[in-house]
Amino acid sequence: MTVTTLQGVSDAAVIEQSWQVPGVFAVLYERHAPHIIRYVARRLGDDLADDVTAETFYRAFEKRRRYDLERPDARPWLYGIAANVMAQHHRRETRMLRAFARSGVDPVAQAYGGQLDGADDRLTAAGMHRSLAVALAGLSRAHREVLLLVAWADLSYEETAQALGTSVGTVRSRLHRARKRIRAALGTENPLFVGDEG
Repeated sequence: MTVTTLQGVSDAAVIEQSWQVPGVFAVLYERHAPHIIRYVARRLGDDLADDVTAETFYRAFEKRRRYDLERPDARPWLYGIAANVMAQHHRRETRMLRAFARSGVDPVAQAYGGQLDGADDRLTAAGMHRSLAVALAGLSRAHREVLLLVAWADLSYEETAQALGTSVGTVRSRLHRARKRIRAALGTENPLFVGDEG
């Protein structure tokens, strides 16, 4: 099986094939790296996005034999690995959000312009206000991670739970608390509140 014949094949099948032919793992990179890079850039800035993404895929490659082949989509798994890599940069993310709050300039929206995906478009169209950046900076890492995986990575509650290795109930609880804090800080509806909270 070559990389060209893997179009339309599930991520799980690609991962399984990579056990025998390691180079096939590059298909996952081609499929998912652009989204991971944008997500990391939004959280940590452009200067770390490539390095964190590379580390994410390196760790994924090293762990590929432990991947649950019952899960056809590797996106949640990859975002979970990225979350673990980004955890090392939690302070930087908080500083970046506070800098954005002071300046009002979203460097990621400027840098990626037309390349933003649906979640980013909603957020950019609504305008990420300084007060939102302050509110995000004030969230704990656990609450911020859940909120941004749902809002910026467009993961479902189930996918977010899978990415973070937790239960859907924990995701719902953390998301509810994070949204409540953001609403209290902003006093209005906000573009991060995508989907239902039920």
